[in-house]
Amino acid sequence: MKEQNPEVSIVAPCFNEADNIDPLYEQITQTLTDKFNYEIIFVDDGSTDNSLAVLTRLQKADRRVRVICFRKNFGQTAALSAGFTHAQGKIIVAIDSDLQNDPADIPLLLAKLDEGFDVVSGWRKKRHDNAITRLLPSKIANWLIAKITGVKLHDFGCTLKAYRREVLAETKLYGEMHRFIPALASWSGARIAEMVVNHRPRTAGAAKYGLGRTFKVILDLITVKFLGSFSTKPIYIFGGLGLASALAALVSGLAVLYQKFISAQHLSMNRNPLLILTALLITTTIQFILMGLLAELLVRTYHESQDRPTYVIKEILESSGCPTDHVGDKK
Repeated sequence: MKEQNPEVSIVAPCFNEADNIDPLYEQITQTLTDKFNYEIIFVDDGSTDNSLAVLTRLQKADRRVRVICFRKNFGQTAALSAGFTHAQGKIIVAIDSDLQNDPADIPLLLAKLDEGFDVVSGWRKKRHDNAITRLLPSKIANWLIAKITGVKLHDFGCTLKAYRREVLAETKLYGEMHRFIPALASWSGARIAEMVVNHRPRTAGAAKYGLGRTFKVILDLITVKFLGSFSTKPIYIFGGLGLASALAALVSGLAVLYQKFISAQHLSMNRNPLLILTALLITTTIQFILMGLLAELLVRTYHESQDRPTYVIKEILESSGCPTDHVGDKK
């Protein structure tokens, strides 16, 4: 008899977390056993400690455990992406392996998901992290992400999230973009919810991120905003910048003509900085317009070559069988 696919897939990326893997496994099994049909996918992100040996032992002892081993450290986003791709459950829950996320919150996330949401994001309202290197940059980044994406979450960086499988099906992750999944899903029409989750102090291992991660997040945010707002119409942003540059060139050019023919300031044309500025702005205008047109060609080639639609269908309601003939006057 064929084994039934799990309802819930737990995806836990880990990098040098040998001391935390066993306790995490025990807490997940204690929380989910007898409540859900589940699997645990550990993604070893090129660990250099004893993590892989611990994971191998767990996998041999429990058929619900699956282990994906990277050849080297590719980062948390790549690890989550691999876990999402290989997950078999209809619901996918991501969780950190450092024990700061509490597995006891998983049933609460799933219950919230059952209320009709597509993504439930954890909110570490009371965090146990360093105030300077973690909390302050996180608050700034979360405020900036919420402002730019329009998705009002307090904690985009919390790994503990529950997703419906179909939300992740079309999501490709690069850089540090795993934190932007709620924003990407929201732009596709998904319903997003947030709930407070328990955040615990780290008791073993070392934190892998510091202030340097903030700058990567900001750069990824620019990319996400562009992809979300202009991925199918790049001419709007490049053309808009080009028109703004053209307007500035017009103002600068009129100022040059005013100084030359009307004002008492008879500056030599080749020494007038406004003339140079006007020429520069005209060149910039042409470049922006050409970049927009090239981006349009690339976008159309991308979508048409893969037969990739520019929309997302939630469901189709239709009657089965042949369509009914229209009733009209019979002659």
